[in-house]
Amino acid sequence: MTRSNDNFWENVSRYPRYLITFILGTFYAIYTWLKPLAKKPVMLVAIAGFLLSGLLFTILTLRAMLGLSAV
Repeated sequence: MTRSNDNFWENVSRYPRYLITFILGTFYAIYTWLKPLAKKPVMLVAIAGFLLSGLLFTILTLRAMLGLSAV
């Protein structure tokens, strides 16, 4: 193998680490933003409802787009 191929595979191997770091950083930023809001029980229920409805919306949308049946 040439040197350029080695650099290519070295760069490709960095992407999963970048993806994991990006996802964890995003979740941490959202967590620190929502943490003060979660001290009120009513707000905590509202946040949980929004997260659950967003997840359900995403799942149902993907099922409809991909033609998956519920059976």
